[in-house]
Amino acid sequence: MSRPVPALRAVSTLAAMELRLTARRGENVLVTLVIPVSVLLFFAGTSVIPLAAHPVNFLLPGSIALAIVAAGLVNLGIATAYERSYGVLKRLGGAPLPRSGLIAAKIASVLVLEVVQVAILIVVAVAFLGWQPGADWSPLLLIVALILGTAAFAGLGLLLAGTLRAEATLALANALFLGFLMVGGIILPLDHLPAFLQPVAAVLPATALADLLRIALASGVDAGATTSSTGPLILLAAWALAACGLATRRFRWD
Repeated sequence: MSRPVPALRAVSTLAAMELRLTARRGENVLVTLVIPVSVLLFFAGTSVIPLAAHPVNFLLPGSIALAIVAAGLVNLGIATAYERSYGVLKRLGGAPLPRSGLIAAKIASVLVLEVVQVAILIVVAVAFLGWQPGADWSPLLLIVALILGTAAFAGLGLLLAGTLRAEATLALANALFLGFLMVGGIILPLDHLPAFLQPVAAVLPATALADLLRIALASGVDAGATTSSTGPLILLAAWALAACGLATRRFRWD
């Protein structure tokens, strides 16, 4: 009888499979890679949005935030919802790898995807838009922002996937993605929104993530971004804890 595969190897194998499945789904590639880059290039190259002299400073962190929303909420949430609907999760639950390992593999695949997204967006911004980080940019704060953003939106995606029907998850995840794009501080500063929307937008996780990324990259201050990391950090951490906690408590595997 063969020995069981080590847990770390099993998790890495399953994460690699998740990435291959993502690459084979054209809609996933569109949402996670094409749309954030398109948003960056379009709005940075036009005067549709009234930003400062260098709109890329504001738009690049926002596009990175949008990519994280796409990877965690849309890609992970919808794919997991249909796996649950088709009974795939129930079958995987009987595998030697514990369910915590399955979740770890999914989160690992999201993190790898986000590294690719961030790299592509930064290369595009540098090569085509002349962007460079500010002198006081913080790699540590950037990593913290990426981790908390991943936890918040992956948690939201798993919460939807584990409590709603697959079709409802599909509709709601895409609606939230569009809502965050429009009022989440991604392409438009909050003070450019209608007055009645500003208090709502100020507490959204996308807004906190975008602001924290701008502070980490020392980018976007001239476009109206906040200069203190404390508020966005606390808000994003609260969203991450709440989303992951609810997803863990309410997730149904079948």
